Amino acid sequence: MTAADPAVAGATAPAWRPSPAALVPGPLVALVAILGTAWWWLPKVGLYPYLGVEVAIWMIYATGYNLLLGHSGLPSFGHGAFFGIGAYGYGLVQRHVVASLWLDLAGAVLAAALAGALVAAFVSHRRGIYYALLTIAFGQVAWFVSIKWHSVTGGEDGLLNLKRLPADLGVVAVDLNSNEALLAFVLVVLALVVLGCWRITHSRYGRALACIRQNEVRARFLGYPVWRCKASIFVISSAIAGLAGALFAMAQQSAYPNVMSLHQSGFVVMMVLIGGGLVSFWGPIVGATLFILARDLLGAYTETWLLWFGLVFIVLVLFKPEGLAGLGRDLSAWRRRRAMARADAR
Repeated sequence: MTAADPAVAGATAPAWRPSPAALVPGPLVALVAILGTAWWWLPKVGLYPYLGVEVAIWMIYATGYNLLLGHSGLPSFGHGAFFGIGAYGYGLVQRHVVASLWLDLAGAVLAAALAGALVAAFVSHRRGIYYALLTIAFGQVAWFVSIKWHSVTGGEDGLLNLKRLPADLGVVAVDLNSNEALLAFVLVVLALVVLGCWRITHSRYGRALACIRQNEVRARFLGYPVWRCKASIFVISSAIAGLAGALFAMAQQSAYPNVMSLHQSGFVVMMVLIGGGLVSFWGPIVGATLFILARDLLGAYTETWLLWFGLVFIVLVLFKPEGLAGLGRDLSAWRRRRAMARADAR
C-alpha cells in the first residue's frame, strides 16, 4: 500500500464504488449451487445430507474468523469461546425466554457480540504474541466457566434436547426438523454472511484493516483509528462465530462446553491457514470443506485421522504458507507462463 492509494491519500479520494462482480461474486454463486444440491448428490457418493449442514456451518465460522486472522492480521486463538457462547445463548434463550427461531438466533448473536466487545476492550491495544495470548486466556476462562457453572450451562453434560424451531416467515412457517430443510436454511445464512464479509473486505473499512495488517504503526501515523478498527472487527467476527455456534446447537440439538476448548479453537485456525485465508477470501471455505471431509473420510479408516491431517498442515505451512489458495494461484501462473512460452515458440 502506497501513499498514492486512495484509501491512504484520504481527503481528495473519490467515493469507492464496487464493481458488479463485487456485489455478487461468482464463487458465491457456485458455492450456493453446489451446497444447494448437496442433499441429492451426497448420498450418491456415499455421504449423508447432515454433512452438508455441518460443512456450511463451519464455512460461516471460518469466513467470519478470517476477517480477523487473514484480512486484519489479528491472531485470535481462543475464538471457540464465541462459537460456544452462541451455542449456549441459543439454548438458554430458547429454554428461559422465548421459543422463537429468530429471537433465539438474535440472542445468541447478541451474547457473542457482547462477549467479543468485552474481550476486544482488553486485547485491541496489544499486538502480535501478546494479542494472541490474551485471546487464549479469555477463551480458557469461558471454557472453564461453561464447565463449572452447572446451574446455567449444565456443566460437562451441556444443554440437551434443544429444539429445531420452525422458521416463521409470516405467511408460512418452514419446518426445519429434516436435514434437507435445515441445509437449505443454513445455506441462506451462509450466503448472507459470505456476501456481508465480502462487502466488508472490499470497502474502505476493509482497506483500512488491510493497512493495519501490513503496518499498524504506519496506519496510526496515517490517521486511521487503529484501536476502533481492531475492536470493531473483533466484535463482528465474534458475532459471526456466535451465529455459527447457534446454528450448530440447533443442528446438534444440544450445546456443550467441548466446542469452547482450546483444541476446538485450533480447528478453525487450521481451516483458515490450510485453505489459504491469508491470501484469498475464499480460502477458509475450501479449508472448512477439506477439514470436515478429512474428519469423516479419514476417520472412517483410522481414529488417528487428526494426526495425518496435522502432518499435512505442518508440511503445507512450512513449504507453502499461503495454503491451498496460494498453491492454486502458483499453478495458474505456471500454466500461463507455459502457454505464453508455447505461443512464443510458434
